[in-house]
Amino acid sequence: MSAHVTQEPQAGSDGTAGTAVTTTPWTYQVGPGNAHPEHPRPQLTRPRWLTLNGLWDYVGRDSSGVEHRGEAILVPFPPESLLSGIGRRDENLWYRRTFDVPGEWLGQGSRVLLHFGAVDQIATVWVNHQLLGRHEGGCTAFTVDITDVLRPDAAQEVVVRADDEGNRGTFAVGKQANQPGGILYTGCSGIWQSVWLESVPAVHVTDLDLEPDLRGFDLVTHVAFPGPGADAGVTVDVSVTSGGEQVASARGNPGQRLRLDVADPLVWTSDHPHLYDLTVRLIDAEGGVVDEVASYTALRTVRVGSDGEGPPRILLNDRPVFLNAPLDQGYWPDGLYTAPTDEALRFDLERIKALGFNSVRKHVKVEPMRWYHWADRLGLLVWQDMPSLPVVLDNPPGPQPPPVEVARERFEAELRAMLHQLRNVPSIVVWTVFNEGWGEYDTVRLAEEVKAVDPSRLVVAASGVNCCHSHPDSGAGDVYDDHTYVGPGRPELAPGDPRAIVDGEYGGIGLVVEGHAWPGEPMAYEMVGDRDRLTARYVELSSELEALARDRLSGAVYTQLTDVENEVNGLLTYDRRVVKVDVPVVADRNRAVIAAGSAD
Repeated sequence: MSAHVTQEPQAGSDGTAGTAVTTTPWTYQVGPGNAHPEHPRPQLTRPRWLTLNGLWDYVGRDSSGVEHRGEAILVPFPPESLLSGIGRRDENLWYRRTFDVPGEWLGQGSRVLLHFGAVDQIATVWVNHQLLGRHEGGCTAFTVDITDVLRPDAAQEVVVRADDEGNRGTFAVGKQANQPGGILYTGCSGIWQSVWLESVPAVHVTDLDLEPDLRGFDLVTHVAFPGPGADAGVTVDVSVTSGGEQVASARGNPGQRLRLDVADPLVWTSDHPHLYDLTVRLIDAEGGVVDEVASYTALRTVRVGSDGEGPPRILLNDRPVFLNAPLDQGYWPDGLYTAPTDEALRFDLERIKALGFNSVRKHVKVEPMRWYHWADRLGLLVWQDMPSLPVVLDNPPGPQPPPVEVARERFEAELRAMLHQLRNVPSIVVWTVFNEGWGEYDTVRLAEEVKAVDPSRLVVAASGVNCCHSHPDSGAGDVYDDHTYVGPGRPELAPGDPRAIVDGEYGGIGLVVEGHAWPGEPMAYEMVGDRDRLTARYVELSSELEALARDRLSGAVYTQLTDVENEVNGLLTYDRRVVKVDVPVVADRNRAVIAAGSAD
């Protein structure tokens, strides 16, 4: 298999669809020179950066111990995927490539940083034969400062080793499985998000903390200094613009909380996702610009409240809002855990909007930052799940014990990393800690810790708590989350319970579209025979949901946006080539549900 897919795969000789079903409309747009070339971190950008996506030398050792040498892999696609050029699962993976650092990046005290969007599960990094870093956890980003080992007059060499046991290990994996089937999908190992270089000054912005409300936002700028005394005279200058016009500004010290009230503030909603552009500069004692970064934010709040008569409701910007979402697994037939292109990432979110939804539930997966960038810009309220630890799902023998200690430690470390990495994303309004009891433990403690870290968003302690007999409702979190298939569920809480109620999963109506199905036995919670019947069933469920939205529910998540491998309960086929329902009809129903549940 070539690292660049250059011709249409053919159907299998046994008459099955074979690999032909694994392509998408973007498969043949991908090549070594354009593998996710966009800036990977839209909320903290500088002009001096270079992508290292493309062809890398590759050596993989599979689970049986067989070592495969002399291959090339297309980064950032996992080796299991078609687009990687490997098409095989490995547990020990070695990546190597050389690169040049522009001459103007070297010297004058500047630093060169090597960024990884995500590497599953343990990554070890060498540059020019020097061990520089080790990172655990396959869901979140990490950075290595490579300045001190760079060669002044030769190509640079980077080697990355990735070790991945999949779901027989002790890391959060979400839906990834070594033996996929049912509601678990093909596992993905190694580098699966962008790798890139960035040049920064010795004194530079490392991070921004943004806390918005309806009038403006608070900002803390974190700054790296090369040594004691280097912070003398450095100030932070912030400019906020809208449509090219400055609407707020402030100046202060690194690490100081700055308040920026915006003139004539425009709040962010799904219908009007207004974003404000930020420029943050570091100014030295002589008035020179030491560093400059660009970012963006939005003005919005989310909380649970009640008018004293009706049930508690989710309030966006102090107004009731019904969060109407599809379940989004983030899987692709050609790239698996990695979308083929940035356009493909955007396509899914645009299709969600076209279907009349105002929200999306990102199910037990952390996406690249560009996915959240498009959710921010398009106006989709995001329910963000923490990826689950491995768990036995098929008829487990009684209540499952808590995960082993090292798994708990790794889960909590990655949970904290996810909260930190995504904390400035305006579109995220819900954090989900556990799903249906998968790897669940210490529910109350962890829900309280998430809320303490981020009191500005809602917390679902256990999505689908009604499905899990091992972990009955703890009462924790801001939202009670019911899963009922086909549903919709009709959950109720005792009077005085302060939580809002949502149907975190329902639906799951399946339709097989010939020529667009993954090889294997299709599955769904209920099967129908054609597009008209699928649309009719969606209308029936939506009509029930509308009444529940008017009565008690604050949100609902339909399973699901696309087919995924053998699951055929998507509104779109897995290859994204066919919309399986009548879009105007479904969009009208979704908007009616939102209107019913969002009335003051």
